[in-house]
Amino acid sequence: MPSYFQAAGLLALTASAFAAPAPQATTDAPAATATAAPAPPVVSSQVTGPTSHGPYSGQPTTTGALSNTVLAASIPALPPNPTATTYLANGELQDPQPAPYTPAGGLGTNGTEPVYNVKSDFDYQSFALALYQEWIELDLFHHGLATFSAEEFEAAGLTAEDRYLIQFMADQEVGHSTLLTNIIGESAPVQCTYNYPFTTVREFLDFCQKLTRFGESGVYGFLEHLDSRESATLLLQSITTEARQQLIFRQFDGIFPMPVWFEVGVPQSWAWTLLAPYISECPANQTRLAWQNFPALAILNQPNPARLDARQTGINETIDTGMNTLNSTVVPPEEACFDADDELADCNPRISQNRTIPLSYPGRQVYFSWETPGRPVGPNNSYITSTTAGAPKFVLWASQLNVTYSPLTNVSGTTGMTVQPDVSTFEGDPAVNGTMFVVLTDLDLYVTPFNISQVNPHVVAGPALYQAG
Repeated sequence: MPSYFQAAGLLALTASAFAAPAPQATTDAPAATATAAPAPPVVSSQVTGPTSHGPYSGQPTTTGALSNTVLAASIPALPPNPTATTYLANGELQDPQPAPYTPAGGLGTNGTEPVYNVKSDFDYQSFALALYQEWIELDLFHHGLATFSAEEFEAAGLTAEDRYLIQFMADQEVGHSTLLTNIIGESAPVQCTYNYPFTTVREFLDFCQKLTRFGESGVYGFLEHLDSRESATLLLQSITTEARQQLIFRQFDGIFPMPVWFEVGVPQSWAWTLLAPYISECPANQTRLAWQNFPALAILNQPNPARLDARQTGINETIDTGMNTLNSTVVPPEEACFDADDELADCNPRISQNRTIPLSYPGRQVYFSWETPGRPVGPNNSYITSTTAGAPKFVLWASQLNVTYSPLTNVSGTTGMTVQPDVSTFEGDPAVNGTMFVVLTDLDLYVTPFNISQVNPHVVAGPALYQAG
C-alpha cells in the first residue's frame, strides 16, 4: 500500500462528485447502458456476527506511549503572532485577486495538485488515533446488533428500521477505516479486539452516544492543526458523518438530540484516555501512539438518563469510569422513564425529546473519584496512565466554546466535589449542556478552543463525560 492516498480512491471521489445530467428523450436513438466503474476495495470485510471480546489476560511485550528525544517538559505559552491583527476587515478587497471571482489568501489555493498523505509526526499520530476510533466503532455497532435479540431491541423501542440504521452506521465505518488507512499507508493501525461493559440495549445505546461524542470532539481538537490540509479535508468529510451518528444515538437514548449551539473540540490525549480502556488486544506489531493516558475519572452521581427524575440519581449508577455510561439495571421500574405515562417525562427513542425535568442544573453538587497514575490500560495493557500535575484544585468544564473552572472542594484522598457552574456561551445558550467533558486540574489555566491542549501538563485525572443534558 503506498504512503499516499490511493489513486483508485481519488478516482472514486472525483467520479462520483457530480450527478449526471438528466437524459433527454429521443425517438430514434438506441437505449444507452451505464457502465459501472470498478469500486475501490475496502480494508475490512463487513462483519455480521460477534467478534472476539473480553479483557486482556496476557503480558505486554512493551509498555508506555511511543516516544523519542523530548525537547522540553511542555510547550511554552507565547504571545499572538505579530501579524494576527493586521488585516483590514472593512469589506473591501485588500490585495489583487489571483483569478476572477477569487479573493487573495487561503491555504492550498494556489493551484498546487493536492497529495492526500500525512506530512508530520503530528499528522501521523493524529490520523492513527482517529483510525483506532473508527475501528472500535465498526466493531461496536456490529457487536451490539449481534449481542441483543430483535425482541430486546423492540422492548427498548427500536424497530427493524432503527436496527438497520445502526447496521448502516457500521457500514459507514468500513469507509472511514479505509479512507484513513489509505492516507496513513502500510503502517496504519489494524482492527483489534475489544471489551465492552454494557449488558442491556439501553446501556449499549448510551455507550454508543458517549463513544461517538469523544470520537467527534477528539478530531475537532486537532483538525485545524494538521500540516496536511488535503488530508484534513477528507477527515472533515468523515467526522461530519460521525456527528450525525452521535445525534442519532442521542435520539435512540431518549435524550434531546442537539442541546448545544456549538460542538467542543478536545485534545488527542483526552480522546485516547477515554478510548484506550476498551481496546483489549492488538497484534504485536501494531502501530503505537504517542498520546498520554491520564488517570481515570469517575462521576459518582452522574445524571442517569434512564430515570424519570435524574435528581434522584444515586451513587455509582454507571457501568464504567471515564465515559460514565448509564446503568439501566439499578433503576427501579417505578422510577424508570421508559414508557412513562407522561410523554414529557418519558425517554423512549424519538426524533426529539424535550423532557420536563432536566438531567442537570446550575448549582448541582457533583461528586468525583479518581485513580492514581501508574495503571496499565489499553491494547495488551501496554500503556501506562500518567500525570505531571500537582494536587487537584479545580474542575475544568469543556463544552461548546468555553473552558470554565470551578473549585474542587472536600478533597479526601482521591475523592472530591464541586458545584456545577452557571455560565453561558451566549445569552440563551447554557454552556454546561449535552454530553460534555470534565477534567481535574492543578491550575485554572486560561485556554481557548484553539490551544486547549496547553492544559494537558496540569491534568490530574480525566476526562470524564458528564451527562449535563
